[in-house]
Amino acid sequence: MIKIYTDGSCLKNPGNGGWAAIININGKIKKISGNEKNTTNNRMELMATINALKEMSTRDLIEIFTDSKYVKNGITEWVNTWILNNWKTSKKEDVKNKDLWIELYKLNQSLNIKWNWVKAHAGDPLNEEVDILAKKAADLN
Repeated sequence: MIKIYTDGSCLKNPGNGGWAAIININGKIKKISGNEKNTTNNRMELMATINALKEMSTRDLIEIFTDSKYVKNGITEWVNTWILNNWKTSKKEDVKNKDLWIELYKLNQSLNIKWNWVKAHAGDPLNEEVDILAKKAADLN
């Protein structure tokens, strides 16, 4: 079983941002993180998920746990409509973070992923830990 917890953080929005993921493959834990200057929280949420999925090369079920409804709803509900509408929102505006959405969409198509939303700061130990890691990564800028 593969479980991945992801989170993104921005000290100011936009501003210095960080992302992190905790990857649990059958009890073996790997933590990854990174940061960017002059970015947004939503970009960091997407980067956390993308970078974690880039670590995968399996057809086994991967469970993603994110406290970002933007990521979860975007990849499970909105993305197909955006593609049909040439990357326009329902308001006929360009989809923000299109470059990252395209990358995440391709990863989602190539892997076997179950998407889970978890409430932030609700006591889930790995979600709390990944939140701290993302904030630390943002602080490194």
